[in-house]
Amino acid sequence: MRSSEIREKFLSFFTEKGHTIIPSASLLPENDPTVLFTTAGMHPLVPYLMGEKHPGGTRLANAQKCIRTGDIDEVGDNRHLTFFEMLGNWSLGDYFKEDAIRWSFEFLSSKKWLGIDPHRLSVSVFTGDADAPKDTESIRIWKTAFKGVGIDAKEGDRIFMYPKAKNWWGPAGQTGPCGPDTEMFYDTGKTHAPAYGKKCHINCDCGRYVEIWNDVFMQYEKMADGSYVPLTQRNVDTGLGLERVAMVLQGVESVFETDMFAPLFKAMGTLTNQDDRRAKRIIADHLRAATFILADGVMPSNVDQGYVLRRLIRRAMREGRKVGIEAFGWTSAIVETIIATMWESYPELNIHRQHIGNEMKQEEEKFTKALDKGLREFDKIARDAKVRNLQTVAIKDVFDLYQSFGFPIEITKELAQEKGLGIDEEGFMQELAKHQDISRKGAEQKFAGGLADHREETTQLHTATHLLHKALRNVLGDHVEQKGSNITAERLRFDFTHAAKMTDAEKRRVEDMVNWVIRDDLPVTFEEMTVDQAKQAGAIGLFEHKYGEKVKVYTVGGFSKEICGGPHVTHTGELGVFKIKKEEASSAGIRRIKAVLLDKDV
Repeated sequence: MRSSEIREKFLSFFTEKGHTIIPSASLLPENDPTVLFTTAGMHPLVPYLMGEKHPGGTRLANAQKCIRTGDIDEVGDNRHLTFFEMLGNWSLGDYFKEDAIRWSFEFLSSKKWLGIDPHRLSVSVFTGDADAPKDTESIRIWKTAFKGVGIDAKEGDRIFMYPKAKNWWGPAGQTGPCGPDTEMFYDTGKTHAPAYGKKCHINCDCGRYVEIWNDVFMQYEKMADGSYVPLTQRNVDTGLGLERVAMVLQGVESVFETDMFAPLFKAMGTLTNQDDRRAKRIIADHLRAATFILADGVMPSNVDQGYVLRRLIRRAMREGRKVGIEAFGWTSAIVETIIATMWESYPELNIHRQHIGNEMKQEEEKFTKALDKGLREFDKIARDAKVRNLQTVAIKDVFDLYQSFGFPIEITKELAQEKGLGIDEEGFMQELAKHQDISRKGAEQKFAGGLADHREETTQLHTATHLLHKALRNVLGDHVEQKGSNITAERLRFDFTHAAKMTDAEKRRVEDMVNWVIRDDLPVTFEEMTVDQAKQAGAIGLFEHKYGEKVKVYTVGGFSKEICGGPHVTHTGELGVFKIKKEEASSAGIRRIKAVLLDKDV
């Protein structure tokens, strides 16, 4: 079963179950200071999981593109990916455990759908602790489901119990919605490797069992004092990894052997006859991720998402050199293959094909120029370290390679390991912080604030962001478009398209305009309409390809109109005094504003 068929079957199945199919959201989280990218299907739906009404109703499903960089060093094995697709279905206060589990089992095992042999399926369930009881309800439902296909499932035999570390989701921050989950595993039939323990189990790392689906039951809210209180609106949030399911159904041992990657390896075969499996897997994964990130408007840079993008492209290029690919423009050839195989499911790839290709070529040209010089410089550094009997590369040298030759720390680390040397990553991060660049840890922030955070401060700043966006368009021109936003309880950060540094006069005009709207105490209202209606009404739409047939359009008096999921204040007079703290470059053609709301008495 091809991956496109799996995706289509999933969406058809949940359409039959009364779900609204919504498009994938952008890889750039809207107004959310979490990980720098959308990491799961639930990420864009946080406002609705918190109680906001979704235009699509209470039953939703989609295929969501995701980026996770936490396991980037593991890419090259049989299952880790930077970019992947997550198939998901959600209940927003509608159905709960009974339907969620029953439908998961039906989709996986029914011959009409995926047709997986149920004898190869096992599940895990939350075992209970002092905070929440054992999930006996899920156990009962699973026993009934398995019994329906003639399998006598028991605890410890097909149904396994695990604590919070394995079978509990959330909360995203210190407080918020959370609850037990149940996970589904496929038995590949591989022989257990003793290196991973005497006895195999479904969460064993030996590779025999592959987790393919996770049903999360958000039935509690974690409070500031650490207690767990039952939620009034109980939600279901599920995630089915498309690449992993394709691996299972296509009977291969690696996600890289599925039909999703076959065209990429074929394209690489025309560029080199060397057979370095790990290097080719890294190239395929990293360029696939880079292609999707570029399609969502990110430009290579030394900060935030741009840094991750640059790191992916440059690491792919270095792996290319390792397998003998040196012809200029080779990354664009791989990217063209990626677009050709994926654009029907993700039209933005085709829409931005020229932009993606141009940026890839520019980045390849920049790094090609620096790579030879940087490698020669590193050889000198490594020789000097050996002569001086050093075990690590000096922090200054690591930073010079970063600053002068554009070497991400990960590349320097790999080069050092090849020479039997280490690097002081912590020292490098400290040095990097002095120059106001991000560290890798910055790309792995914990989920907190933003739309997931409905505290008064973040809600106020969310509304202030709308006012800032409109004021910038009024002052600088309609070419201004939002390219990202990050909100904490203390400040907002707003990225937008504009070629030049703002003058002091322009910043004052923007500040004054926002504060006029605040002083006028305008009402903040919303209505639901189709995307076309929203456009006709003059609403600004950020990442419009993520929205379904109906959207929420928030209006601030007669001042601004913008597509958004909320939350917002009810009147602008609640905002205090708006103050721009900093305006700076984010990447080529993208400016960044950091602003705060002060008390009116300040």
